[in-house]
Amino acid sequence: MLDRFGNWGLRFVMIALAVTPLRRITGRNELLRFRRMLGLFAFFYILMHFLTWLILDQGLLMAAIIEDIAERPFITLGFTAFVLLTAMAATSTSAMRRRMGRRWDKLHYSVYAVGVLGVWHYWWQVKADIREPLIYAVILSILLGYRVWWARRRRRAKI
Repeated sequence: MLDRFGNWGLRFVMIALAVTPLRRITGRNELLRFRRMLGLFAFFYILMHFLTWLILDQGLLMAAIIEDIAERPFITLGFTAFVLLTAMAATSTSAMRRRMGRRWDKLHYSVYAVGVLGVWHYWWQVKADIREPLIYAVILSILLGYRVWWARRRRRAKI
């Protein structure tokens, strides 16, 4: 159950990150309407992943939690991604976007860090078969690479 929640959370992060490139490639602006929902789905599954680990694996015992974090540092990566995703979910409403202004954009750019941390967390925790985390890493590299390419292309066009 823990793995399933984590995998679905990471899938929704990847799908949300794919919205902008797909919109640019296809010209279908209506895809943007789904990005917030996809991000909230990602948050839900990552929250369930975290709660499953906290309650079922650790029994809400602080000593067990601290020991697990000390012995398995990939948990710190996952928790960092969870904190960032929580902040984005808490500020995902239109009212919060208006209230926060440019700070909202800066916060929500951390979705890229969430993607990197999530893949790194998954890669680091896998013991033997790295094929699935490798697939996520390749997809994330393509999505982030596209954004870098697009930004450079726009910068050159302005010159």
